[in-house]
Amino acid sequence: MNTFRKRAGLAGLLTAALALTACSGSGGKEGEAGGGAGNVAETERLKVAMITHEAPGDTFWDRIRKGAEAASYKDNVELLYFNDPQAPKQAELVQNAIDQDVDAIAVTLSNPQALTPVIRKATDAGIPVVLFNAGLSETVLEDTGALMYFGQDESIAGEAVGARLAEEGAKKSICVVQEQGQVQLEARCDGVVKGLSGGQVEKLYVNGRNMPSVLTDIQAKLAQDKSVDRVVTLGADFALAAAKAVDEAGSSADVVTFDLNQDLVSAIESGEVAWAVDQQPYVQGYEAIDSLWLYLTNGNTIGGGQHVLTGPAFVDETNIKVIAPYAERGTR
Repeated sequence: MNTFRKRAGLAGLLTAALALTACSGSGGKEGEAGGGAGNVAETERLKVAMITHEAPGDTFWDRIRKGAEAASYKDNVELLYFNDPQAPKQAELVQNAIDQDVDAIAVTLSNPQALTPVIRKATDAGIPVVLFNAGLSETVLEDTGALMYFGQDESIAGEAVGARLAEEGAKKSICVVQEQGQVQLEARCDGVVKGLSGGQVEKLYVNGRNMPSVLTDIQAKLAQDKSVDRVVTLGADFALAAAKAVDEAGSSADVVTFDLNQDLVSAIESGEVAWAVDQQPYVQGYEAIDSLWLYLTNGNTIGGGQHVLTGPAFVDETNIKVIAPYAERGTR
């Protein structure tokens, strides 16, 4: 039986404060970045499935998992992590988690049409669900029955990027979309269009699972259209490819991006990438698991029925030295 249904109202007890180090859902190693150097919660062991639309090779998800693993160690949670970039297959993974009678589910809603019915099936069955990273909308909690949402409002983040580009005097930008049809990516680019009043934005769709082709496609676009003065990418790895494409195309365009990783920090420090927008994926992964533990052990919810926003935050030459140590640790 589902632990929540067996033990609704179980009081949570945390025996000591947590210092972050690396870990896994079944137990972590003390002294490593991202896990737990303190004691583990003395609550009943829970089994929580985390299901994402992670694509192979996308390093963004390393920070999501690191945060989730840190929380799972602290909270005495067995973390089951599954991923598939194809929405129907991601929906199958949610169904598999339901069939395994997990205590709770944390899931990204990259394709609401494909995923909402199966998420609703989980919540209707009494399995607590939180959403994170993708799929935010005004009605997302009502539509799915999920308890909470942790992530960035992609439309707001996109508008902030567009407004900054407008302040910088950008005239023509390309917004590189690495996975066509994912709602959060489309919302980012649409937000850029809205924020860049007086400027032009063109979407460029690429195959994000084939980085050499990403580089080739961006390079070809820049070589063909010298009027492009900004390349906006939607992930750190794609920004690095774009920076190389700019160089090989002989373009003068600046590269800006959503999301962050250690290599991108170095690129910002060197000036290869002008700036980035950080949605704090470590926080998303951590809070997704920790919030479920709080709910299952103490009936707590976070956000008061509203979405809990983890971004956007700009990272540029003015604050990169503050961020760099955390990126090196693997938590930013």
